[in-house]
Amino acid sequence: MVEPAIRPQPHRQYQSRLATEILRRLDQVLPVGDGPYPLHEPLFAGNEKKYLAECIDTGWVSSAGPFVERFEAELSSFTGLHAVACVNGTAALHTCLLLSGVSPDDEVLVPTVTFVATANAVSYCGAVPHFVDSEADTLGVDPDRLAAYLDATLEPRNDDVWRNKVSKRPVRALIVTHIFGHPPKLDRLKAVADQYGIALIEDAAEALGTFHESAHAGSIGDCAALSFNGNKTITAGGGGAIITRDPDVARQAKHLTTTARVADGFDWTHDTVGYNYRLPNINAALACAQLEQLPRFLAAKRRLADDYIAAFDDLPEAAVISEQAQAHSNYWLNTLLLKEKDRGTRDHILTETNSTGYHCRPLWTPMHRLPMYRDCPAMELTTAQSLFESVISLPSGPALRLG
Repeated sequence: MVEPAIRPQPHRQYQSRLATEILRRLDQVLPVGDGPYPLHEPLFAGNEKKYLAECIDTGWVSSAGPFVERFEAELSSFTGLHAVACVNGTAALHTCLLLSGVSPDDEVLVPTVTFVATANAVSYCGAVPHFVDSEADTLGVDPDRLAAYLDATLEPRNDDVWRNKVSKRPVRALIVTHIFGHPPKLDRLKAVADQYGIALIEDAAEALGTFHESAHAGSIGDCAALSFNGNKTITAGGGGAIITRDPDVARQAKHLTTTARVADGFDWTHDTVGYNYRLPNINAALACAQLEQLPRFLAAKRRLADDYIAAFDDLPEAAVISEQAQAHSNYWLNTLLLKEKDRGTRDHILTETNSTGYHCRPLWTPMHRLPMYRDCPAMELTTAQSLFESVISLPSGPALRLG
């Protein structure tokens, strides 16, 4: 696949003018002089110390304890899905792939616009990422282009499995990522997955508190992964979870992530290769305290998003990405999208904003450009390349609107 030519750089004076305009609008949204402003720092304003002290006082600090069960129950109540806590979002996604039947030498359709953990989890299964393109309005997988591409790329076999015409490998699953908390067009993507008999997995690592219509992220796919890393809307220090509408899948997830141990009196018996992906009780305690504050965090982040959208509304060179009609985003990261003619200014803007105390960041390097994934199968990825040149994420923590 031929990469697009490098875009010519606008002259320095123009770059500086646009950077100045963006800085002026950041000054409108965020209190001048109160920085620096991290991209997304955790906020501990509830029962965190109390619950952590309880773990230390009782000795329940490791991979079992009451806060784990409490967190799973409360997370399930919030999302309306069955929840299984685990050590981090990558472990949750790896487990989702295993539960979906992904095996060595399968192919898994993966957006090239995603964090590297999405592709890495596929590699952990011995499978091959097959990279697909995204669309600019949701930043998620483009369902229409994907459908056309699969129609030309896959062929049915007598084992009822669709295979890559070139590699002959089974295409087992499609992962879709909720980029920065914005859901992709899940109904259409589900229809595409069903047409080819492949599992749909939602990488919802960034999407706690995001809804597609009235359903929480993770409700459309066969299963989904959440993350509670230090930069997420709530944090457990690390932490992740598998969420699913299917109670049988949840039971399998719990078994697989707790070393596949079978209760057998005093004996330690295991019935398959399992994983020590358990969330420690001390992390679950932190997560419980954070989850209690989630509604006010989400409300604060929405106020911040509204203020960013208003501040950049009259800037012709860029716009803040906002939720689509079918979505209710958690606005994990507020994101500026440069117009086509201004993409060459991205690095200058990042330099100016970061040197001024606004910790902005670019989009991840697309997966197909990383050395370990350059030889993987891929469709044409023109929109992904455009997004890589265009996206600038802005400071987005809830404390920016909670005081």
